[in-house]
Amino acid sequence: MARRLLRPVNARLDDHLPADHKLSKVYRVGAGLTGLLLVVFGVLGLIDRVGFFDTGGDTVLALNTNGALSVLSICIGALLFTGMVIGGSFASTLNIVLGLLFIASGFLNLALLDTGLNFLAFHIPNVLFSFVVGVMLMWFGMYGRVGSALPHDNPYWRARHPEQAAREQRARTTTTRKPVGRPA
Repeated sequence: MARRLLRPVNARLDDHLPADHKLSKVYRVGAGLTGLLLVVFGVLGLIDRVGFFDTGGDTVLALNTNGALSVLSICIGALLFTGMVIGGSFASTLNIVLGLLFIASGFLNLALLDTGLNFLAFHIPNVLFSFVVGVMLMWFGMYGRVGSALPHDNPYWRARHPEQAAREQRARTTTTRKPVGRPA
C-alpha cells in the first residue's frame, strides 16, 4: 500500500528510454539549443570583462550580467551539452530538473532585485528570461513523456500501463502469426 502511494503510476521519472527512440532527438535538441544560448551569453559576458560580482548596468544580449552570472551560464550550458551528448532519459530528466531550477531562480532573484544580496546582477529582463528558459527546458524535457494522450507505442506510456501494454503486445503477436498448414 505504501509503495503504491509513493509510486502511483508504477513508473519513475528516470525510467530508461531506448537509445534510438525518436523522443531522444527532442530532448537532445532542447538541451543543445538552450546550452548554446547560455554559453554564448556567458562568453559574451566574460569578453566584456565585467567585474565578477559587479551589480552595475553591464548588459549582454539585452540582459544584465556580471562575471559570476557569465561563469554560471557557461557551466549550465556545458551541463546541457553533456545532456545533449548522452541523450535519452538522462537528457529529458536533466531538462526537467534544470527547467525547475531556472523557474526557482527566477522567483528567488525576483525577491532579491533591490537588495544587497543580488550577487548575479539580475534585473526584470533577467527574471523573465529565467522563467522563459525554465518553461522551455521543462517543455523539451516533458515532451512525449507526460500527458493524457500519449500513444500506446510510447515507452513511457508502456511503463505506466504494463498490463494493458502486455495485452496489446500479445494481441499484435497473435494477429501477425500465420497458421502453419499444408498446401492443398
